[in-house]
Amino acid sequence: MKMDATVALKWMSIFNDKIQTNKDYLSELDTPIGDGDHGGNMARGMTAVMEKLNAEKFENAADVFKVVAMQLLSKVGGASGPLYGSAFIGMTKSFQTSDSLADAVQAGLEMIEKRGKATVGEKTMVDIWASVLADLQQDQLTVARVQEYVQASADLKATKGRASYVGDRSIGHIDPGTCSSGYLFEALLEASK
Repeated sequence: MKMDATVALKWMSIFNDKIQTNKDYLSELDTPIGDGDHGGNMARGMTAVMEKLNAEKFENAADVFKVVAMQLLSKVGGASGPLYGSAFIGMTKSFQTSDSLADAVQAGLEMIEKRGKATVGEKTMVDIWASVLADLQQDQLTVARVQEYVQASADLKATKGRASYVGDRSIGHIDPGTCSSGYLFEALLEASK
């Protein structure tokens, strides 16, 4: 799957639509295991992203994702701003040297792991990013698989981040960051059709 500025812009536009449509749901997911603000934070961040993206012209995907990273870092509170911002910084750097989507997702995942000091199995965004990366490398990513990864987060006990404070009570709840990442990867599949 080749990533150019046109596909990158379409991807971010579809992602924004999903975030705006589901912001209340994302905050509901965040209420029992977090601060209850994930949806509002992400919606505010993506509104700022789209304002910037719609105001400029872009030569390549790296330039698009650099804007996304900077807006999310500066406009999104909580843990999600730094984590998503870091992921898009990693993707920006990757797209400067390669148009491989799998390489970019790997770079994004590495930045999330570094920033959040999280690993697979801790009920964080890392879980879905790692699963999606494996699927991209095998050319097997589908919307159904993305949704499966989101649902699977409910079975995990949070041992990292804000959700870890509620311990066993985090089991049975979908991780909000995993859910918003699910929207990100669903949007990618729609944008690349």
